[in-house]
Amino acid sequence: MCGRFSFSPLAKIIEDRFDVKVGAGQYTPRYNSAPSQDLAVISNMNQNELSYFKWGLIPFWAKDKSIGNKMINAKAETITEKVSFKNSFKNKRCLVLSDGFYEWKKINPKEKIPYHIKMEDDSLFAMAGIWDTWKDKEGELIYSFAIITTTPNELMENIHNRMPVILGKKDEKAWLNETGTDLLQSFMKPFPAKYMTAYSISKLVNSPKNDTPEILKPVEYSL
Repeated sequence: MCGRFSFSPLAKIIEDRFDVKVGAGQYTPRYNSAPSQDLAVISNMNQNELSYFKWGLIPFWAKDKSIGNKMINAKAETITEKVSFKNSFKNKRCLVLSDGFYEWKKINPKEKIPYHIKMEDDSLFAMAGIWDTWKDKEGELIYSFAIITTTPNELMENIHNRMPVILGKKDEKAWLNETGTDLLQSFMKPFPAKYMTAYSISKLVNSPKNDTPEILKPVEYSL
């Protein structure tokens, strides 16, 4: 799964990389983005500026918003079959912006070591996401999203058995605009490991309350 990530560049860098308006006073660098938080995405509904959707997909038909707590990820292998995801996959897609994500490597039954996984050149990237809207009893619309995951590449398989679907830069617009299922499905694959790197970090990342640059510092563990 993908249950935590970072996105902390300067606003101007975001605008230049993704060709969007960030919006004054809206963007806050996040070093420990976690489920249930409102996080930066670019949706196919509004491709010219950042939107802030809640992480944890709440389907439009849900009886209660708490269902979103269980749907932070959608598996690429079954996304066209699951009732919760297939409509969003077809019509409501988004880019989930990141400069790195976190995963925990199981060392033994009692210990897991956190890793920061990013592009080798430190560049920003977009994870493939789907979104939906849900209306509460007061009539307020909640926009929410899930990150699509796939099998691990050669780098990730030493850490975890899943990884987010990371889109190539040239594929980002197609992910937002394409309607053909075959092309969309072709994006559902592991990103090439040769462009990525990973290193162990502090267990500060274990708590979403810790949202500081210190999380990104390398930490060596005695195994």
